[in-house]
Amino acid sequence: MTGSSAIPRAVISRSALTAAAAAAMADGGSVADLRRDAWGHGILSVAHAALSAGASAVLVDSEDEADALGAEGIRATVDGEADIDSRILYGLPDAEGQLITRPVLRLAGRVLSTKRLLAGEAVSYGYTHRATEDTTVALVSGGYAQGIVRALGNQVHVAVDGEQRPIVGRVAMDVCVVDLGGRDVAVGTEATFFGGPGSAAPALARWAAVTGFTIAELVTVTGTHAEREWEA
Repeated sequence: MTGSSAIPRAVISRSALTAAAAAAMADGGSVADLRRDAWGHGILSVAHAALSAGASAVLVDSEDEADALGAEGIRATVDGEADIDSRILYGLPDAEGQLITRPVLRLAGRVLSTKRLLAGEAVSYGYTHRATEDTTVALVSGGYAQGIVRALGNQVHVAVDGEQRPIVGRVAMDVCVVDLGGRDVAVGTEATFFGGPGSAAPALARWAAVTGFTIAELVTVTGTHAEREWEA
């Protein structure tokens, strides 16, 4: 396989954030948890959305962050507890994959290259996966350096052209391999690991079950290690 290197994108939906913030405030509470760069979502934008929805303050990690937000007219504190439901605010699933609000962050890689794989041929380090029949696999941007934990290899799916396709073999540092099931897709096609409005929306619940990490930990690590972008 050949292809240019890239890192996945943490795409933040403005409309999902606005709707989720309103729903979180309607659920009750007054202080939003914006520690760890707003759980990887971007502290300033989430702070504005939370306060616009009616929050009175936000909880942050450091006095420097509190001072920077104060300069924006946002009341921030490093003490006390947040009482706004972060699962609603960030659109995260519960352990069963149920969502109250649409995910605010969508983690998306791209197909860097594709390759035919014959029955019996293996992929990635250690050959933990061998094709049971002829197929096509894709090299997709996103690996354990960006929080796509190695334990996810051979365990979870990504959405490619609207279809759930499995990650096969071991996850590498910056890429992983996805079995396209014999289909061909264009280089540059988006592969959604979790989030968004489609079938990958609740995928973090499966990630948590496989890895033993919490959903909060997983979204924070990936959100802070991917290239952040915004969409409507």
